[in-house]
Amino acid sequence: MVRNGDVTIHKQDGTPESIPRHSAMSREAVFARDQWCCVYCGTEGTPETLSVDHVQPRMRGGDHSAGNVVTACLPCNARKAHRSHAEFLASEPESWQNFVQRAGYVWPRHLAAVEAELAAQGHRKSRRLGERTQP
Repeated sequence: MVRNGDVTIHKQDGTPESIPRHSAMSREAVFARDQWCCVYCGTEGTPETLSVDHVQPRMRGGDHSAGNVVTACLPCNARKAHRSHAEFLASEPESWQNFVQRAGYVWPRHLAAVEAELAAQGHRKSRRLGERTQP
């Protein structure tokens, strides 16, 4: 949940904690914020079956801030591999729908970059964000 630019997570013991959106988050904080579910497929997991994925890759200037990291299960992260978010999401419409529903705290500039890359690939956004049509 995002409030006033901060991200509120619930620790494993259920107590809430507010984390500034600009600050780096621990793996456990990312998992807790995402309710221990992969943002691409919705699968619930544990620290052993989940990973942290950067929307804007670190090699392209991305950071560890709350607005740039999401929870991904190991299979989804392996399928995404070296591809950009747009390439991955364009190839998996269900993952795109899940991402849009579950990752509302991602920086708007990152979401806009994904949208622009998808548009450049010839994918058009339909009436509902998250629904894609082929070129």
